[in-house]
Amino acid sequence: MLTTSPLERMRGLLGRPGLAENQGLLIKPCSSVHTFGMGYPIDLIFIDRDWCIRKLVSHLGSCRMAWCRNAHMVLETCAHNIARWDLETGNVLRWEEN
Repeated sequence: MLTTSPLERMRGLLGRPGLAENQGLLIKPCSSVHTFGMGYPIDLIFIDRDWCIRKLVSHLGSCRMAWCRNAHMVLETCAHNIARWDLETGNVLRWEEN
């Protein structure tokens, strides 16, 4: 999923059910995320304008914050996907619409 409005970017995954293993929410533009009010942990993939991974945050629990100064967007996904997908800082990603 891709956010398309400022309101969607502010909401992120708040108030939404957890994502399936192969799903994510791309928030663009975005360089920081909070999980206040979330009932489940998430993985965060901070990405720059060239789709290069700048920072990875695994299993971010409720009432936490994370940021990356050089990020242009963040992919929020279910916890453990960073390990499952074998992602590393410096990997370059590609976005494809279904």
